[in-house]
Amino acid sequence: MATALFPESDLSDRAARRGITITPSTPTIGAEISGVDLDAPLSDSEAEIIRDAWLSRKVIFFRDQDISHESHLRLGRMFGELEGHPVIPHVDGHPHILIIRGVEGVTPTAETIEPFKAFNKWHTDVTFRERPSIASILRMRLMPAQGGDTMWADTAAAYRGLPQAVKDRIADLDAEHDIVRSFGGRVTEERRAQLARDFPAVRHPVVRTHPETGEKILYVNHTFTSRILDIPEAESDQLLRLLFDRIKVPEYQVRFRWTPNAIGIWDNRSTQHYAVGDYWPQDRVLERVTVSGDVVTR
Repeated sequence: MATALFPESDLSDRAARRGITITPSTPTIGAEISGVDLDAPLSDSEAEIIRDAWLSRKVIFFRDQDISHESHLRLGRMFGELEGHPVIPHVDGHPHILIIRGVEGVTPTAETIEPFKAFNKWHTDVTFRERPSIASILRMRLMPAQGGDTMWADTAAAYRGLPQAVKDRIADLDAEHDIVRSFGGRVTEERRAQLARDFPAVRHPVVRTHPETGEKILYVNHTFTSRILDIPEAESDQLLRLLFDRIKVPEYQVRFRWTPNAIGIWDNRSTQHYAVGDYWPQDRVLERVTVSGDVVTR
């Protein structure tokens, strides 16, 4: 079950008193929230309920929220300072609103469908940063008639499910996270070299502690984690295969079927996500606001 700083029954009671309904999506992760208008400034109590639900359920969803760009930014700032991205394009005039089309630079076409599939992996956003983001707010703009769902996995639950021997082995290990591992294959050689200079590979614990819930979190991902440091390469490869596979366990996941103007907000510290690329030749466009991160600690 989901872990939180407070009982979920208390959160539901507080929400109900404000006319807000929180409906869990699965026993482990995710919830849909109704009874709140995200295009209007939130009261302190509404903001507190939403933030607590985000911490407790790790990803929260809202339907039928036709918000303006200004409201999108305001909603993001409820969680912290905003940041842009070195590769993903942004909305004209709004450098903090990213345009999410395809898989971070590769859009599915007849010519690119195979690379598109190859790049599509479970991941936690921007772990190549010293301070990876803590949250993202994703809004559906253009959706296909079928397909294009997004899945999230609870990486605290994935850690809890590991055998004790594996927990003991990875407890004090660090891993390297590298932007070139993901984006290097879809930019020019000159741009790849510049990315490597601007964002040298960083070191994060394999298991981090969530600074607000205290949960232990499995903190390696297929997109950015290149190797586990200070152990033999063969063992690093074996451990990473095992840990990446744990994220694929359905019991740790929620799958969200988008609807027009739906919004998803996730805790980037305690989840990984996967955008299902099954909609080509249709198109899929979303907009994302990203919240600046905190230091990753063991």
